[in-house]
Amino acid sequence: MQRGKNRNPKDSRVYLIGSGIASLASAAYLIKDAGVPGGNIRILEQNHVLGGALDGAGDPDNGFLIRGGRMHEEHFVCYWDLLSNIPSYDDPSVSVKDESFEFNTRYVAHAQARLLKKGKRLDVSSFGLSFKDKADLLELTFSSEASLDSLRIEDWFTDAFFTTHFWYLWSTMFAFQKWSSVAVMRRYMKRFIHLLEGMPRLGGVMRTKYNQYHSVVIPLVRYLEGLGVHFDTRTQVQNIDFDLSGDQKTAKAVHIINSCGDHKRIGLSNKDYVFITNGSITESSANGSWTEVPVLKDKASSGAWMLWEKIAVKDKAFGNPGVFSDNINLQKWYSFTATLKDDTFHDYMEEFSGNLSGTGGLVTMTDSSWLMSIVIARQPHFPNQPKDVKVFWGYGLYPDNEGDYIRKKMSECNGKEILEELWYHLRIQNLMKPVVDAGKVNCIPVSMPFIDSLFMPCAKGDRPEVLPQGATNFAFLGQFAEVPKDCVFTVEYSVRCAQTAVYGLFETGKEVLPVYDSIHQPDVLIKAVKAINR
Repeated sequence: MQRGKNRNPKDSRVYLIGSGIASLASAAYLIKDAGVPGGNIRILEQNHVLGGALDGAGDPDNGFLIRGGRMHEEHFVCYWDLLSNIPSYDDPSVSVKDESFEFNTRYVAHAQARLLKKGKRLDVSSFGLSFKDKADLLELTFSSEASLDSLRIEDWFTDAFFTTHFWYLWSTMFAFQKWSSVAVMRRYMKRFIHLLEGMPRLGGVMRTKYNQYHSVVIPLVRYLEGLGVHFDTRTQVQNIDFDLSGDQKTAKAVHIINSCGDHKRIGLSNKDYVFITNGSITESSANGSWTEVPVLKDKASSGAWMLWEKIAVKDKAFGNPGVFSDNINLQKWYSFTATLKDDTFHDYMEEFSGNLSGTGGLVTMTDSSWLMSIVIARQPHFPNQPKDVKVFWGYGLYPDNEGDYIRKKMSECNGKEILEELWYHLRIQNLMKPVVDAGKVNCIPVSMPFIDSLFMPCAKGDRPEVLPQGATNFAFLGQFAEVPKDCVFTVEYSVRCAQTAVYGLFETGKEVLPVYDSIHQPDVLIKAVKAINR
């Protein structure tokens, strides 16, 4: 059984392992709803930068860098609830939520060049699904999740399905691969069925004003620092001691290595708590450069994965990290960020696509063996980005395939070579050669060994519950904790974890906000059926 909820946490200390959105949200809810003093909260982060997967850094001279960006949409009820109380980066009188919603009224996603082939736009008015494909999608949507344990998407659909417009749109929008979990795909079908009708044009997808580090993380950190929260960077948690006797599970101590290299043991009293971000999708990522190939690291370099492995062996309720982290070749993909001191590329893409920057979103080269996609966000994407500097981001879902122009694997390419492959697929090599020769382009590639680890086929129990049965003073957070009905690889999932943990351990008088249930809305279903049958 679990201990009763804490009604008077004034003397409680709370340690949050990792500084991703799940931990930042937990700290905000601990203060606002549970009444924990901000000065009693410590966020322990192994890196020198906060924010986890929500990142963004750089400058015009050395190049800007974004490892990736999480999709937003209107019905992320937990996420927008959190950000409705956080002052925005530029204007403290406006919340991050209000800033984001206002921004998206001005720059509405309506992609007109979503899929390309041979440098030309494809007609995506039809998903191109056969009767068999439609039947398989329908059967999947209404199958029980328990019946799909450990199955891959390719176990469910025929080979022909993976050549349809639907699959190209779907897989590149959400970063699914053929061997990803079909159970997770089912959740996405149910959770985001209201976006299906607009999927060819990215209708309903929202963006933040700047990259997500500046638009979301910095405002959250400022807010929490103002309330006294402590941030201990370069502090790696190596292990956690538990008392697992009887019918309760209690965390007793946290073992850390601090920024000076000192090993310390933080004892936990019966009033203290620890929230654990187990696993990480951006852990062990490494940057390349214009001339250097990024190194692919392994699990041994990952504090988050090694910590989870150490505690998972202590109790079966703590999950099974190996399911998600032992197959790097199936989990990795590579992204890249280009910085241009020139307008040529952005001007061309606006003219070619018919989309002003910030309204087109994802552009995918379907004939790219790397399955390469790019995103041109509204400029500036960084607060310190001058008007004459442009930035765009891209990624390749199959980096171990040989390129179609650069006869090398993407994983073996530097930034210059990745852009040469892109220019080839867009048929703009002659246009971009003078810009490149003038030294006005930079590109930073990034290897991410665990980026798709959350999509790996798994079974019930592989992800621990946010609050395992009998847990008295700890919780699991993030993409590898189990949240029923919601979808991993979203910021909403992480913030829902935070609400679940805080409201489950502390007396707040609040309930976790329910997952948006669009699949039971007749008008949504009618639009989805029409879209599938176009």
